[in-house]
Amino acid sequence: MGKYRVDIRDVEFNLTEMLKVQGWQKYGLEDQDIKGILTEYVKFVENEVFPSREPSDLIGLKHVDGKVIVPEALRAPQKSFYDNGWFALGMPEDIGGTPVPEALYVSCMSLATGANCAWMMYPGLSRAALNVINLKGSEFMKTHIVPPMMSGAWGGTMCLTEAGAGSDVGALRSTAKPLGNGKYSIQGTKIFISSGESDLYENNIHLVLARTPGGAEGTKGISLFVVPRFRINDDGSMGASNNVVCSKLEHKMGIHASATCELQFGVTGESEGWLIGDEFEGMSTMFIMMNEARLYCGIQGEAQGNLAYMMTDTYVKERIQFGKEIIHHPDVRRSMLRMRAMSRGMRALCLYTANLFDAAHENKEIEGLIGLLTPICKAYCSENGFNVSVEALQSHGGYGYCSEYGIEQFVRDTKIATIYEGTNAIQAIDFVMRKILKDGGKSLTALTTQMVASVQKLDPQFKREQELFGKVLMSAQTTMQKISEWAKAGQHNMILQNCTDFLNFASQMVVAWRLLESAQMAAQKVGTASGDDKAYYESKMVDFKVYCSQFLVHNLSIAKTITDFSEDMCSLEI
Repeated sequence: MGKYRVDIRDVEFNLTEMLKVQGWQKYGLEDQDIKGILTEYVKFVENEVFPSREPSDLIGLKHVDGKVIVPEALRAPQKSFYDNGWFALGMPEDIGGTPVPEALYVSCMSLATGANCAWMMYPGLSRAALNVINLKGSEFMKTHIVPPMMSGAWGGTMCLTEAGAGSDVGALRSTAKPLGNGKYSIQGTKIFISSGESDLYENNIHLVLARTPGGAEGTKGISLFVVPRFRINDDGSMGASNNVVCSKLEHKMGIHASATCELQFGVTGESEGWLIGDEFEGMSTMFIMMNEARLYCGIQGEAQGNLAYMMTDTYVKERIQFGKEIIHHPDVRRSMLRMRAMSRGMRALCLYTANLFDAAHENKEIEGLIGLLTPICKAYCSENGFNVSVEALQSHGGYGYCSEYGIEQFVRDTKIATIYEGTNAIQAIDFVMRKILKDGGKSLTALTTQMVASVQKLDPQFKREQELFGKVLMSAQTTMQKISEWAKAGQHNMILQNCTDFLNFASQMVVAWRLLESAQMAAQKVGTASGDDKAYYESKMVDFKVYCSQFLVHNLSIAKTITDFSEDMCSLEI
């Protein structure tokens, strides 16, 4: 098993130098406070989370009498995570949380996710479910469900998918019949439920989409319900079984320690649930959790890509071939520079987006930008976290294909992030159809305006990159004009067949912009820096140059693919 390493200098640079999260006065944190939290969190991850990664993957889960038994290796980090207050990090103070800047919380979550993605999904999904309950739940839920979820006694899940429905959530068949006193009888089967059942928690609180009597077909007739694994008595104590049964465990390519379950509601007896939010507004309420889960999918890619790169960095500087360390071979050096530029670019994107959540509290217009960047984070980082993992495996040669260094697990664990919480194709459709066309291009225009300003003030040493970026911005305008023409002509197939390409185009442009901003700051500081700081700032300038030459340049061909291919793919034979 390889040794855990983290590029903590880059994390700190993004938080305190680029985003200046210490400037959020409501949190009362200074530079040293932020670095202190990161230092302690890294110790927790290195000493407790990372050692659980390999054994929990190897042992996997057991399904016994409807119960899911997790690997023993997960129990220590799970207990420590809650006991030491790490779950409370970034949560509201009024429910026992420790408020910190969103970007700092995301940095910590990323470190743990990279170290053991399968384990982090249990508290990660619990947190997302808790946030929905705390925001939309009744007083009973806030009083009797939120506290045990905060303590780690109870966990939470999100239950959308059904067999045959898949991404078409509106086709679900689960029903909810009123029982009186605000309770409903839930009946149906949900599949692919992450963390759906486990003995890490005494009780699991499921957020379940179902249709009440009279609910219209499609997503407009769906409501959301809180359905506990064990019933909750009036005094908040845990009662009898609520007849929520794990009928199947999925055997997966990766994330072996994460319980992906088929859950049956109301099959062996009545499953009671409470409506959360308003009737028929289940999708909008669930989207609170889904958007958080989608950003987390992006972080899964970013986190594992960054750790895969760091572990590979150690390997290529130690592995000798042809009389020298392989880092000195040009193709290996090229590969490592590509991986570093992409990994750091994904980190910069995710932390920038996370920081916008704090900014949105003061300026509601920023919510449009968050909506635009969420599918970019999810799709681009999950896709390229996988790609970096594959390249890291390649750098290890035959050892990478074996389990000795732990690199092949990144490939297996990361791929799922491109699929669940809305496939990347779904993200692309949402990005183009809802976040751009439905928005009238307002958020995209505001974002590109910032990019133009950044490109215009670039340091002269980046002249070549400045010229390339200018061409990319021009091609972005041309491409959007073509998409707008299709929209006006009602040529929806033409738009839909190009959504994935345009999302990739926009993603590479945004990541290049964040690396541009980093390089510009590094160029201003490198002259007065020395030692490790000087070397780090120089590396940030290299990251931007490498990303432009290896990734951003492909935007010019992507634009031509979109604008020059004029045939409807659905009219072509296959």
